[in-house]
Amino acid sequence: MAGRIVSASIRAVVGSKKPIKAALTLTPSAVDQLKKILSGKSNCIGLKIGVKQRGCNGLSYTLDYASEKHKLDEEVVQDGIRVFIDRKAQLTLLGTEMDFVQSKLSSEFVFYNPNIKGTCGCGESFNI
Repeated sequence: MAGRIVSASIRAVVGSKKPIKAALTLTPSAVDQLKKILSGKSNCIGLKIGVKQRGCNGLSYTLDYASEKHKLDEEVVQDGIRVFIDRKAQLTLLGTEMDFVQSKLSSEFVFYNPNIKGTCGCGESFNI
């Protein structure tokens, strides 16, 4: 991997805004932000999304720069952005919409995931 994206806050949200059949879809806002983040990273071919054991509710999303596609990664291409989903995260992300939300106090990627059964109080960890 080419490195970790440390400037992004990630929030898991129970449910989905609308039914989605793709492995992962990106909103226009998420596409624009990912283009900004990935521009100038010549050794980076896209974004890698994974999950890890963390937080008070079990799982948390990870976002990393991807320098290569691993054999078992699911690849999603949308509007020129390549997103690789780690094999351990594929079932937990199925049907998820990734958005980028900005307010006066924060900016963060938000995952609207229909598979989530519960989140912690801060919304950064979840369970399936």
